[in-house]
Amino acid sequence: MTQRPQQFFAICPRGLEPLLADELRALDAQQIAAEGGGVSFAGPMTTAYAANLHSRIASRVLWQVGLGEYRDELDVYERARAVPWETHFEARQTLRVDVSASRSPLRSLDFATLRVKDGIVDRLREETGARPSIDRARPDVRVFAYLDEQRLTLYLDLSGEPLFKRGWRAEKGEAPLKENLAAGLLLLAGWTPEMPLLDPFCGSGTIAIEAALMASRRAPGLDRRFGFERLAGFDAAAWQALTARAAAAIDDGVIARIAGTDISTRVVDTARGNATLAGLRAWLDDGRLTFAAGDARQAQAFADSGMIVTNPPYGEQSAPKSATVPALMRDFGDRMKAAFPGWTAWMLSADRDLPRQMRLHETRKTVLYNGALECRLFRFEIVSGQYRERSRPAA
Repeated sequence: MTQRPQQFFAICPRGLEPLLADELRALDAQQIAAEGGGVSFAGPMTTAYAANLHSRIASRVLWQVGLGEYRDELDVYERARAVPWETHFEARQTLRVDVSASRSPLRSLDFATLRVKDGIVDRLREETGARPSIDRARPDVRVFAYLDEQRLTLYLDLSGEPLFKRGWRAEKGEAPLKENLAAGLLLLAGWTPEMPLLDPFCGSGTIAIEAALMASRRAPGLDRRFGFERLAGFDAAAWQALTARAAAAIDDGVIARIAGTDISTRVVDTARGNATLAGLRAWLDDGRLTFAAGDARQAQAFADSGMIVTNPPYGEQSAPKSATVPALMRDFGDRMKAAFPGWTAWMLSADRDLPRQMRLHETRKTVLYNGALECRLFRFEIVSGQYRERSRPAA
């Protein structure tokens, strides 16, 4: 494996680019530049290995293998055919090609995708006498192409499965929050293991589990496989050294108090199962990580101060059957004011009316994207004396 500097691009949820840049900086990446939806960086291939292993924020890490100007689909084909694909993978391996674009003059992205695929297949057939098969479901190798107004950039995917798939989720539950977005919420909130943490709408446990994994310094990619392991030149010795250091860094003795509750006993059981698969059985056994069935409208504070980080329902179908979402949020806001003075709440919602529904004034809001859905992360400071019980009609 060459240790010459290479160019890479790490994809992440929009709004989390600065956090991803910080992660890459800590891994000694160079030429770091945040862009919409990701961060470009440079370094030896081991830096990209480390990014796949350690990044809690990235969705994928891509290796730039081709770059050139184009005017039409023939140029796209020629740029793809010029890359020495035979040095990166074998024709017997299956292939998938994905193309995205911004302000491209080409009329059809589907046709551009076909031209990139043809260029790769023709190059391999010319150089090796064989051609790869296309597999869109479970390919051995994925190629990503990006078209702007004038340039085509070609990437090899180093991640394989998206990096938010840590390998511990047995069941997703309803509308699960992706693991890298959950980690982003915790980092934006400034949570540390010394702070008691509660997720009163925990679902399958993603935020609480990510918090425990962060506290115990478990590398998020330690228990999964990656696309770069299937590429030619994979440095197994370097990768083994990286994973050995990551395993040695795990600290399961850290003191923390992390709790998740949900109105559904079924998803609470799922959360416990996910935590066990994530290697957190000891945390469950000694009570540092707990999941319990409970209505957020009756939530209890278990410390004088702490942090709520949660992704509450923002669809009518996700509310408990006894309340619409606005009524649920109103009641939960009252509960926070009554039972959680001294706590800070961070709540991710696609509903811009959430502060009004809760009758609280946010002290900060950050635009984030949960997939394609534009959301806001609201911060609320819950202070003593803020609660006033709603007046009731006279008898």
